[in-house]
Amino acid sequence: MELNLHRLWIFMKVVEHQGFSAAARELYMSQPSVSNQVRRLEQSLHVPLIDRSGVRATPTAEGEVLAAYGERVFLLAQEAVAAVRQVSGLVTGRLLVGGSTTVGTYLLPALLARYRAAHPGIECDIYVGNNEAVQERLLSGQIGVAVVAGLPHAAQLRAEAVLGERLVLIAPPGHPLAAAGGPVTPEALAEQRFLLREPGSQTRELQEQVLEEWGLGQAPRGDVWGPEAVKQCVAAGLGLALISEHAVDGEARAGTLAVLPVHPRPRARPISLVSRRDRLLSPAERAFVALLRSQHDWPHGRGACAPQWAGENGATNQDGAAHDQRA
Repeated sequence: MELNLHRLWIFMKVVEHQGFSAAARELYMSQPSVSNQVRRLEQSLHVPLIDRSGVRATPTAEGEVLAAYGERVFLLAQEAVAAVRQVSGLVTGRLLVGGSTTVGTYLLPALLARYRAAHPGIECDIYVGNNEAVQERLLSGQIGVAVVAGLPHAAQLRAEAVLGERLVLIAPPGHPLAAAGGPVTPEALAEQRFLLREPGSQTRELQEQVLEEWGLGQAPRGDVWGPEAVKQCVAAGLGLALISEHAVDGEARAGTLAVLPVHPRPRARPISLVSRRDRLLSPAERAFVALLRSQHDWPHGRGACAPQWAGENGATNQDGAAHDQRA
């Protein structure tokens, strides 16, 4: 076999530390030994992998390609070890689940609490980021499974709609539109300022789509990162916002924010279970998937729009995954 995994690992450390000496210190090897192993890897592949002409050791074009594959090779090796250790039962191990911001904040904590109750030996971690960041980690192999709002755009990802939700329009409780009574029309919103989520968020995409449908594509707007910051800005009177119904449930009940009835209502969107098509899920991940599929609604009975989204947004593709024309 031309690709020696031990030499590949040493090469990866040189790339990571941008130098042979730093890699040697981490690997408890001498610098000449590290250099020799990388050179032998280059000889076996018949290409230069490291540019040694500068102050730092940087990968060549061939080296960058190999480093990208090397990262996937060793992530897969970690998955294999974890799967072997768990094959006799979910006694010990670790589960890392990715979640888009709204899902990771308002759905996954309660869901993973149920998971931990059933599998107390499994340590559970959550990575939360906007849709773009979560998809990047899925594609790189850093995350095996994720739950996101909407549907992924990358062809390498498999998606299955499992829940649904709507965006609602929120305002400070003393806002004139909150006391108007009856549904608010787009015409009544023409002079309002809207707060939008950051670029890369699926909520941002849907917010912009709704405003366009309402004829408010040119309305004054501001960018805010994260749903909690959005709520604080709305409460401070900086503008109105379209936000997940689940993100604002507590404030609506407490009366610290007002949910404005609007017509037409924003359409429902799917909440999707996502994984890479070419990746085998570990036993811990499969158990999480089974739990998520059994979750017919958001925790505490919220999310009444879940059954409605499919009829409004699209059909089902050949994999049984929800298919959106924008995906």
